[in-house]
Amino acid sequence: MKRSDRLYALIEVLKDGKLHRAEDMAARLGVSIRTIYRDMDTLAASGIPIEGERGRGYSALAAITLPPLNLTETELEALHLGLAAVGQAQDDALKSAARSLSAKIDAVLPEDRHGAPKSFGFAVYPFADAANAFRHLTTLRGAIRNRQKLRLWLQGGDEVTVRPLKLDYWGRVWTCLVWSETSEDFVSLRVDQIENTAPLPGLFVDEPGKRLEDFESRANT
Repeated sequence: MKRSDRLYALIEVLKDGKLHRAEDMAARLGVSIRTIYRDMDTLAASGIPIEGERGRGYSALAAITLPPLNLTETELEALHLGLAAVGQAQDDALKSAARSLSAKIDAVLPEDRHGAPKSFGFAVYPFADAANAFRHLTTLRGAIRNRQKLRLWLQGGDEVTVRPLKLDYWGRVWTCLVWSETSEDFVSLRVDQIENTAPLPGLFVDEPGKRLEDFESRANT
C-alpha cells in the first residue's frame, strides 16, 4: 500500500471519533507500530485534528471545512495580523491553533500572487516587527497613490527623503520600494524598520530614471 493511501485509510479509521490503538491499526494495515506512530505525527503536522498519544491510542476530532474564499490583499493582511497576535498568546491551545491555521493558509496560497505574500508562516519575524510595519502601511499606501514625498526615520538613526513607489509583502515582511533622494537611487526598505514618517510639502512627478518602470526595466536587464 502506498503511504498516501495508508494515510487516507488511517483518516477513515479515525474519523469515527473513537479511540484506536496503534497496535490495532498496525495489524489492520499490515505495518509496524512504529510506522503508525510516524503516520500519526505526519497527519497531525498536516493539520488533521489528531488527539491521543503513544501507548494510549488516537482519535480524530470532526474537522470544519469552509467553502473557497476569495480574499483581497488587505483582507489577507488583516488575517495575518490577527493570527500573528494570537500566535504570541500565552494560551498554548490558541497559539498552536493559530500556527496550524497559518500553515493551512500558506499551503493553499498560489505561487504567483503579484506582490501578495510568498509565505504566510510565523517562522521569520516576531509579532512585534510585523505590528510595527502595519503602523505605517496606510501612510505609505496613501503616499504611493498621491505621489507624496515622505521623510522617513529608520532604525539605527538614519533619516531619508523618499518617493514611495511600491509595497510588497514577503511572508510577514513588508518592503517598500522607493526612490531615495538622499542616496539618489532605488532602495527597498523594510517597513518594520521605519520608526516614523512625515509627509513633505508638494507632490512628486514622474521623472525618467526615478519611476517604478525604470526600476523594473533595470532589474530585468
